[in-house]
Amino acid sequence: MNAPELHIARKHWTLAESFRHCEHVTRSHYENFPVASLFLPRDKRPYVSALYAFARIADDFADEPGWTPAERIENLNSWEQRLIDCVNGHATHPVFIALADTIERFQIPVELLQSLLIAFRTDVTVHRYDTFEDLLAYCENSANPVGRLVLLLFNYRSDSMQALSDSICTALQLANFWQDVTVDLSKDRVYLPLEDLDRFGFTEQDLFARRFGKRFQDLMAFEVGRTEEIFTEGAPLLDLVGRDIAAELRLTWHGGMRILGKIRAQNFDVFRRRPTLSPFDKIGLLWQARKR
Repeated sequence: MNAPELHIARKHWTLAESFRHCEHVTRSHYENFPVASLFLPRDKRPYVSALYAFARIADDFADEPGWTPAERIENLNSWEQRLIDCVNGHATHPVFIALADTIERFQIPVELLQSLLIAFRTDVTVHRYDTFEDLLAYCENSANPVGRLVLLLFNYRSDSMQALSDSICTALQLANFWQDVTVDLSKDRVYLPLEDLDRFGFTEQDLFARRFGKRFQDLMAFEVGRTEEIFTEGAPLLDLVGRDIAAELRLTWHGGMRILGKIRAQNFDVFRRRPTLSPFDKIGLLWQARKR
């Protein structure tokens, strides 16, 4: 099966047209957490969209139905070659024309984008994690580069701020895993560490049978609790950034914490109902995001 984004009709894409293409990709996808939201300064939104379009399309190569594992890896390898070409001044695809301008303008290390591709390849080949440390290593590639990229767009470059961002992004990724346990089971993916299943006397068979009871409650309470601790570790960043990004960051942090709260409120039963943010929740998040 061909990947449409790898075979966009040949034409001369202007820089403005390329950014508009990235913005279209951004608007056409739904995410739990805000992307290029109205809280961000208008002049930064196109660059956020360029980064998002690069990652979103790569994620689709790894996750959307219709390809064999070998085809997924081939698509991701082709996407990485386009990334390398764009850094070397040879971009022809609209996403990479916009991305090349973004990389140069904000002095973005290409390794951060390559880390995302490592994570997407991992999604194709790895469906179980033995330990929590293994899962954190995955988050180092799948989640942490996103926060670092956003900080670089706003010229926040200190090691300490990037480390705090890593905590928030890792916690966001974990919250998404606990929110989507049943979604991932349908794809034969288990992100609950196998050592934790064993610790609480819960088996993979129990998981795929959606057996809800005290053992699963205790397991999920454990995962939610330590994810909240990681969110808390990153919380000082909310008061270190300026007004240019503070509201967006607060919206994201409180959104992740609210998802964990929803899991707790439904007694950790993510089998029966996927926890989501209601319109009322979103209004509350907007209010919290505006507070200092």
